[in-house]
Amino acid sequence: MERAVSVPETKVATVPEGSRLLSRELSWLAFNERVLEEAADPRWPLLERVKFLAIFYSNLDEFFMIRVAGLHTLLEQGEDGPGPDGLTAREQLDRIGIAVRRLVRSASALLSGELLPALEKAGIRLHRRGTLDAEARARTADYFHSTVFPVLTPLAVDPGHPFPFISNLSLSLAVEAEDPLTGERRFARVKVPEILPRFVPVGGDDFIPLEDLIESHLDALFPGMRIVGVYPFRITRDMDMAILEAEADDLLQVVDRQVRRRRFGHVVRLELDSQTPERIRALLLDKLQLGRDDLYECCAPLGASALMALAGLQRPDLHDPPLQLAVARELVEGDVFATIRAGDVLLHHPYDSFAPVLAFLRRAAADPEVLAIKMTLYRTGASSDISKSLTTAAENGKQVAVAIELKARFDERNNIEWARALERAGVHVFYGSADLKIHAKAALVVRREGDRIRRYVHLSTGNYNAATSRIYTDVGLLSCAEEIGEDVSELFNALSGFARPTYRELAVAPETLAPRLLALIGEQAERARAGKQARIFAKMNALVDVEVIEALYAASQAGAQIDLEVRGICCLRPGVKGLSETIRVFSVVGRFLEHSRVFVFGPEGDEQVFLSSADWMPRNLQRRVELMFPVRHPELRLRLRREVVEPALTDNCRARDLDASGAYRRRTPAPGELERDAQHSVVAAVQRRAVHTAPPSGRRSRRT
Repeated sequence: MERAVSVPETKVATVPEGSRLLSRELSWLAFNERVLEEAADPRWPLLERVKFLAIFYSNLDEFFMIRVAGLHTLLEQGEDGPGPDGLTAREQLDRIGIAVRRLVRSASALLSGELLPALEKAGIRLHRRGTLDAEARARTADYFHSTVFPVLTPLAVDPGHPFPFISNLSLSLAVEAEDPLTGERRFARVKVPEILPRFVPVGGDDFIPLEDLIESHLDALFPGMRIVGVYPFRITRDMDMAILEAEADDLLQVVDRQVRRRRFGHVVRLELDSQTPERIRALLLDKLQLGRDDLYECCAPLGASALMALAGLQRPDLHDPPLQLAVARELVEGDVFATIRAGDVLLHHPYDSFAPVLAFLRRAAADPEVLAIKMTLYRTGASSDISKSLTTAAENGKQVAVAIELKARFDERNNIEWARALERAGVHVFYGSADLKIHAKAALVVRREGDRIRRYVHLSTGNYNAATSRIYTDVGLLSCAEEIGEDVSELFNALSGFARPTYRELAVAPETLAPRLLALIGEQAERARAGKQARIFAKMNALVDVEVIEALYAASQAGAQIDLEVRGICCLRPGVKGLSETIRVFSVVGRFLEHSRVFVFGPEGDEQVFLSSADWMPRNLQRRVELMFPVRHPELRLRLRREVVEPALTDNCRARDLDASGAYRRRTPAPGELERDAQHSVVAAVQRRAVHTAPPSGRRSRRT
């Protein structure tokens, strides 16, 4: 297939000299740079660009909370040996600091130089202190005194008042005030309340940042004092959570306790406005026990992930047009079980509606012939539909068992609440172990049909989360194939009990998924050595596992053609002579977050196709329960080729190719060639499919 040309773009250097592997941490920063580049791309509607910028800042927050915090932990424990990429923790932190400061400068310049002026031109104004007219000042003053002032608590810092606790990612104002009677200068911290909107409406689509509004009224907090200076700052804490097996007699209680402790994690980053004077910098660094390397200057408003609120404004003229979802009516309105019996059903989200998945559970809960429902839950969001179906099923006397992963990062509290609510409803709830997360996505419905029992399953690459199904690309499979149903049944028995099953169709981490992957890669290497056509296409979020990377190198050296669509982190070096010459790695960043894991082994017409919940990372292959499952029907394999493989390979608009140096190069159309956006191509393909398969009046199609 013809490949689009690419041009240099991404600047984060990711490869240590002489290494076979790219740096994991720097590769992640290169991904976030690609997100920032989308914010800078004028082809996007304006509020979509603001959304990308907010995502860039949110991603960076999580990177410091987890990855940078982890490197600091290694240093504190004296574990500073070189990692797989040859870099020590100290070397990685040094390189991260350089890269992040450059990215933040670029993001600040983009916001102040392009996006804010463009927003103002479009009638959306972000006022700063002192730019409001008299009427707006009066209106915001009323809001301050009625709503903001009652929740503010100024905290002085002096010998009688120790430096206060600063919560993770909270925005604060460092206030210097002078007593006019004595001339004594005092320092206080004022927390900007997180419970209130960050951007206060002034009228129409005009807003003022909450911190600016507070600064304008500090005299109400410090009456009789002269305000010398006000300096915003923000900290980031270590928010990772480790649970030892020996501590985990009651995992729910342990996770609950650890979530409460996590808010006191070590500080790993201090963000300051670039105009903050040295005396304030020194004071904050001293009180927070940080070094100069942990300080990051920002010109944009601190905590700019809050811009997501502006990105959500109801301005259709500044957003992408709404996506017209394909809805499988026979699943939502008809007999879902008869439809699945007629043939496996593939759902490609967000292009295909998530409604059939909810309908599958809802019908199962109400169907008197259904005996049992079993399900895994990882990140569910606030999906009342799923909760209601499971609760209804239990109330209807069905056996309902749910595996909830309590340790899903930053969703722990939500999942604990889910677990307790479902248990109160009579659902059997069980959890992963302390050192093994349940990341597999599976639902099993056991149904009595005449004198036999039939198992219906839903397996997916993504979460049971209706909200993220609208913005993440994922693929799900509905099937009643006997062997897959038996395997999923065995999986749930293993999760809830002590079984060690032998699976026929599924590959399950941590036992069999990695060996199966290595065998599939090895088969293509053997084909190449035998002079046969050998191909691998794999789409995933991250590629880090060294054993898998070495297997891919070996397959490349044997002559296999390998295309890897890796959205985020990639530690494999493609295109290195004698090592990986036949491997191409590329990343697609677009309107939807590419989240599906699709693996194709073999040339077209002779391929094996798999879907999976797992990325090719050590944590997925060794420390999680994950699934990889086959797509057997030729029609569905063809759909995946048309809706996943071909659009990605031919994208010349949003795709970027990774070279051997670790740089990403954006593909661009050749002269006279039309732009091809992979996600736009999928929208068109799904709409054609929906028209083609729409049932005639009075009849229903048998498959999507």
